[in-house]
Amino acid sequence: MKVLVTGTSGQLGHDTMLELEKRDIDCLGADRQGGENYEFKTTTLDITDKDMVEKVITDYHPDAVIHCAAWTNVDAAEDPANLEAVRKVNVEGTENLAKACAKIGAKMVYISTDYVFDGQGERPWQPDDKNYAPLNVYGQSKLDGEKAVTNNTDKYFIVRIAWVFGKNGKNFVKTMLEVGNNHDEVRVVNDQIGTPTYTPDLSRLLVDMILTDKYGFYHATNEGGYISWADFTKEIFKQAGINSKVIPVTTAEYGASVAKRPFNSRLDKSKLKENGFEPLPSWQDALSRYLKELQ
Repeated sequence: MKVLVTGTSGQLGHDTMLELEKRDIDCLGADRQGGENYEFKTTTLDITDKDMVEKVITDYHPDAVIHCAAWTNVDAAEDPANLEAVRKVNVEGTENLAKACAKIGAKMVYISTDYVFDGQGERPWQPDDKNYAPLNVYGQSKLDGEKAVTNNTDKYFIVRIAWVFGKNGKNFVKTMLEVGNNHDEVRVVNDQIGTPTYTPDLSRLLVDMILTDKYGFYHATNEGGYISWADFTKEIFKQAGINSKVIPVTTAEYGASVAKRPFNSRLDKSKLKENGFEPLPSWQDALSRYLKELQ
């Protein structure tokens, strides 16, 4: 099997390449930065360039493409000056890949987000829910990316995730470790509810998926129950031995975000088990492993 992974400079793309190599699967990373400073084989790829996408995929001819590249800066996406760039990456780039995959019969994994929903209520979102209502530009662009996949290929896995953390990039855990080590107390939102996703655990699942033909929509975050960002911070500080006090506040009280965030990011993951996939370990266990990795 041959697998192309986009966005290898990011947390998930990086760990997916490591997972593929661990399993001795022929893989090629694809990123705008190309092959510089990587520990695995990469090629330069601008997913917004349709001709380049078609050439790279045709030449390498993968059996599957795991599409991790994306515009993920949620607040910056709200800037009118960035609207075109966000759409080019998250929608047009995804469409280019989906069409190229369909042309050679390759499977495609598209990484999506809880942000495609409006985040209202308390019921966990089901993978096949269709009552989309994104609250922000980023969420709309990822929803349009989902449509770009489903409209152009049949061999797809659309995997929605949330609250991502991994070693190769910026994330909430790293931010809280820095803040906690430098402040006696920290204000953290307690009315946005969801579950973290650890990239090495998710990478394992994504590779498991492409070895099957169980296509469709999935939700994949770590197990361990639904929590708030404040709850997550308390556990980070507990496991890291940080004495900073967590002050829970509402989103309105926090007031620092440009983009609207969903209150309900609960994602139902039962479809994974139903289709024979192993769920991700608990987020508490994932956090413990991550903190050890950072040492």
